[in-house]
Amino acid sequence: MGNEFAVDSVHTDEEAVTEGYRGFVVNQKWINPFHNKSYADLDRLVTEFLNITKLHRDWHPYVRKGALLAQDPKAFGEDFKEQHRSKQLLWPEEIHALEIEASDGWRQKLDQPFILFALVACCSLGAAVQGWDEAAANQAQVYYSSSQQFNLAWYDKGPGPGPLLGLINSAPYLGAALVGCWISDPLNHYLGRRGVLFVACLISAGSCIWQAFAYSWLQLFLARFLLGLGIGPKSVTAPIYASECAPKKIRGALVMMWQMWTAFGILLGFIAGVVLSNISLTNGIRWRLIIGSPAILPLIVCGYVYCLPESPRWLLAKAREKRPSRTRFFEKAIESLSRLRRTKVQAARDLFLIYHQLENEESYTENHNRFFELWSVPRNRTALIASVICTFFQQFCGVNVLAYYSTLVFGYAGYSREPNLPTAAPIETSALEASMGFGILNFVFAIPAIYLIDTFGRRSLLLATFPLMGMFHLLTGLAFLSSGRKRKVLVTLGIYLFDIAYSLGEGPVPYVYSAESMPLYVRALGMSIAIATNWLFTFVLSITFPPFWKHITHTGTFVYYAIWCFVGFFLILLFVPETKGLTLEELDSTFSIPTKIHMRYGRQQLVYVIKYYFMWKRDTPKPQLIVHFDKPPIRRKGPLRKISFEHLDEKPQSSECQSEVQPEIKDELRNRESKRQVTDHELA
Repeated sequence: MGNEFAVDSVHTDEEAVTEGYRGFVVNQKWINPFHNKSYADLDRLVTEFLNITKLHRDWHPYVRKGALLAQDPKAFGEDFKEQHRSKQLLWPEEIHALEIEASDGWRQKLDQPFILFALVACCSLGAAVQGWDEAAANQAQVYYSSSQQFNLAWYDKGPGPGPLLGLINSAPYLGAALVGCWISDPLNHYLGRRGVLFVACLISAGSCIWQAFAYSWLQLFLARFLLGLGIGPKSVTAPIYASECAPKKIRGALVMMWQMWTAFGILLGFIAGVVLSNISLTNGIRWRLIIGSPAILPLIVCGYVYCLPESPRWLLAKAREKRPSRTRFFEKAIESLSRLRRTKVQAARDLFLIYHQLENEESYTENHNRFFELWSVPRNRTALIASVICTFFQQFCGVNVLAYYSTLVFGYAGYSREPNLPTAAPIETSALEASMGFGILNFVFAIPAIYLIDTFGRRSLLLATFPLMGMFHLLTGLAFLSSGRKRKVLVTLGIYLFDIAYSLGEGPVPYVYSAESMPLYVRALGMSIAIATNWLFTFVLSITFPPFWKHITHTGTFVYYAIWCFVGFFLILLFVPETKGLTLEELDSTFSIPTKIHMRYGRQQLVYVIKYYFMWKRDTPKPQLIVHFDKPPIRRKGPLRKISFEHLDEKPQSSECQSEVQPEIKDELRNRESKRQVTDHELA
C-alpha cells in the first residue's frame, strides 16, 4: 500500500469559511437542510411551513410524514415504530413506491408516472431540433450553394466552399452564444420552464420556415441567426426542466438525453434529405423543403408543452416572492408534484425539501457574489476549468465539421459524379446516403454510452477515445493523398470510425460532467458559461472550415483537427478529475485537490501506460489517486481530506511514482502548516 498523506483544513471561527471549502459547506446545507434537526425542531418547521403555504388540510398528514422522509429516507423504520406508536405510519402503497424509488435496478427506476416520460419526450424533441437543423443545412447547401441567387460555393480562385457558406452554417451558434444563452435567465424568471420552451420552439419553427423562403444569402443568414435565439434558451432550459421534475435516481441519465436526442435529430435530418433527394423535384424546391423540414419538431413541442406540469421548483420560487397570489403557486406546486410522483407522501416530501433548499439558497446568495466565487473559490474554479475543457474539445475535436460538411467531404472522396468539383456538379444520392450513415452511427453508438458513462467513467472514456479520434482524423486526412476507390473507402472508414469514438466518449460526457461537477449554488451560472462556450466554438469551427479546406488542403484540414484531439487528451489527463459514482460531498473533496497534485498524478498515469502496455513491463505498479472523505465536526467548516497514491497490486512504492509525488505533497503540507498551526486538541 502506498503512504497516505492528510491534507486538512480546520476552522475554529463559526463564520469564517476557507475559500477552498466554501462549496462543501453550502452543499451540505442544501443537500439536506434538516441534518441534525431534532424531531421537535422538524415538527416546528412543518408547522411554520403549513402556516405559510396554507395548503388544504388534507395535505397536512402527508407533509408531516414527508418531512421525516426528507430528513431520513429510512425514517419509518423499527426505531420510529417503537418511539411513536400513536403516529400514523406509511400505507402499503406508499412503502411500495418508496422501495421502488430506492432500488438500483433499471426496471424499477423506469417505473414512473406516464406524465414524467411525456415531459422527458418534450425536452428530447427540443434537443432533436438542433440536430435536425445541422443535418438539413449539411444537405441543403449541396443544392443552394452553387445557385445564382446565393453563389456561395466559389472563391475568386478555384473551386471550393466559399467563406459566406461557413458564415451561414455557423449563424445559429453565433446567435446562441452571443444572445440566446444569456436571455434564458430572465425568460425563465418571467415565463417559467414551459413558457421558455414554448417561445424558443416557436422561434425555431418560424426561423426554419423563413429559411425555406430566403432569396439571398443575407436573408438566409438572418433566419439562421434567429434560429440561434431559439436554440440558446432551449438548450439551457430543457435539461434544467427535466432535472427539476425527475426523481434523483434517474436525473443523471436524463441530463445525458440532450446529447443523445441531438444525435437522433441529426439522423432524422439525414433521412429526410435522402428521401427528398429521391423525389422528382427541382433543386430550387428540394433544398427549401430540406432546410424547412426541422420546423416539424418544434411545432409538436409547442402543441403539447402546456399539457405538462410546470417545474415545482420554479413554482415554489415564484411563491417565495411574497406576492398576493403566493398561495395559488403553492397549490400549483403540490399539484405538479402529485402528477410527477407515484404517491402523495412523495410529492409532499419533495415540496417540503425544495422549499427549504430555496430558502437556504436565497439566504446565501443575498450576501455573496456567485459570479465572483465561481472564479475565486479554488474548488469552483477547478470544476469550471474542467467543464470548459470538455465543452471546448467537444467542438474542436472536429465533429461539427462532419455534421455540417460531411456531404461535401464525401463528394471530394469520390461519391460525386465529378470528384474535382463536387459542389458545382450534381450530387449523386450516394453522397447523401454516406452522410446518412454518419448520422446512424452517431445515434446508435450514443446508446451504449448511457451504460459506459457510469461504469467506465467520464474521464476514462475521454482518455480512451481522444487518441482514437486523433488517429482516425489522420487516417481520413492521409486518405485524400490517394485516389480512386482507395480514397473513397479510406475516407469513409476514417469518418465512420471517428464518429463511433466520438459517440462513445466526447459526445455524451460534456453535458453530464458540467451539470454534476459544479456546486449547487453556482450550477446554473456555471452551466450557462459551459454551454455558451460550446456554442461559441461551434460557430468558430463552422465558419473556419471552408477557408481551411481551401488553403491548407483536405489533408491538412483533418491533420489540424487530429492535433487538437491529441492536445485535448493531454489537457484532460492533467486538468479533468474523475467524477464517476461520487456523491456531492465527495465531488467537493475531489475538486479541492490542488491542481499541481492532479497534474503530477496524470503524468504518472501516462508513464504507467507507456511502461505497462508499450514497453511490456508487467511489474509496473499502477498509480491511483484516492480521496478519502471524512465528515467534519459540527463546528468545522471544511472536510478533512486524505490523499493517497496507491497501487492495485498493494506492493510498496519503490519506483518513480513515490519519489515524484511525495515531495509535492510534503511541500503542500509544509505550506499549510506554516499558515495555520493545528493542535491535536483542535483536530479532535
